[in-house]
Amino acid sequence: MDDGNWRGETLARVRALIKEADPLMAEAMKWQKPSNPSGVPVWEHEGIVCTGETYRDKVKLTFARGASLDDPSGLFNSSLEGNTRRAIDIREGDKIDEKALKALIRAAVEANVSAGATTRSRKK
Repeated sequence: MDDGNWRGETLARVRALIKEADPLMAEAMKWQKPSNPSGVPVWEHEGIVCTGETYRDKVKLTFARGASLDDPSGLFNSSLEGNTRRAIDIREGDKIDEKALKALIRAAVEANVSAGATTRSRKK
């Protein structure tokens, strides 16, 4: 088995969980560059919810509004010092708490929807 295959399998599982949590979630590939020709998967629902990147030793899910989200299960384990984003680093062999991840995805979508509603009401 390819040593790097766990990253692809992990990203595929995360992708499925995101769609289960929010069937209306859109996925796009952004930020293509020579070092990352296929780009970065970005999940959006009324704004960016999270991105998924693969590194040698981990799969990183970065939540655009992570600092404002409740994380009762303690999934966020990276980028904890920032005022806006939070990330989850998933390493080889880590078990994904699927229920908690889906709850976090739904909370992130709700944060985007609420922020969008606030912005729309200010524009009126």
